[in-house]
Amino acid sequence: MDFDLHLVDEFKVGGTPVLRFFRWNPFCISLGKNQNKADINVVLASQDGIDVVNRPTGGKAVLHADELTYSVVMNTSGSSIRESYNLISEALADGLRTLVTDLELSQSSSNFRKLFHDPTAIPCFSTSAVYEVEWHGRKLVGSAQHRFANLSGGEILLQHGSILIGDVHKQIVKYLNINDGLRQKTMRDLDSHTTTLKQILGRNIEIAEVKSAVKNGFEKVLGVNLMKDTNGILDNFYKSNK
Repeated sequence: MDFDLHLVDEFKVGGTPVLRFFRWNPFCISLGKNQNKADINVVLASQDGIDVVNRPTGGKAVLHADELTYSVVMNTSGSSIRESYNLISEALADGLRTLVTDLELSQSSSNFRKLFHDPTAIPCFSTSAVYEVEWHGRKLVGSAQHRFANLSGGEILLQHGSILIGDVHKQIVKYLNINDGLRQKTMRDLDSHTTTLKQILGRNIEIAEVKSAVKNGFEKVLGVNLMKDTNGILDNFYKSNK
């Protein structure tokens, strides 16, 4: 995720908006900017070959395994966090609807102030924020945002998100520093509150399908053309023409 911070710095001196896709090798648990690493059994994760990192964006813990991670760097254009979050979620949902027609954005948010010290809310996918992409009330995409001052004034946003392909994300409960009772409750929450593209479609899905769908959604909703970058990561990195 250091590369995303590099993209923010590049944007500050005249870079263009970017949509990037990436996956993780080895698998990794990413924690929100303000999340405590003590929430995770780092030793056990390491023994299983799983990295643990802190994101520069907010939100809660995600096990990046059977999923596709996206990042967006763009100017806020004076929009609030909620407004820009809604815009990006609309782009995600519009694109993913070419694969799953009945997606919607959540219209309510969990009480995150109340949940801040709730150990069962450590995983990102155990709760929903307003405007997150859902299927029949189940969370399909989890996202988080952070803003940076722009040298020319205004703000730049960096948003990360995880699009669930399969259900390996639920294995995060194994690495939470909580007792067995809370671990079982957290698993029940993840079972009832999340869904995946494989579960909805009843088939395996190629990552290229997901990338193409999301890219098209961003182009349509944001009214831009996204061009493949030319610096060697052509399949993952798209720059806007605006």
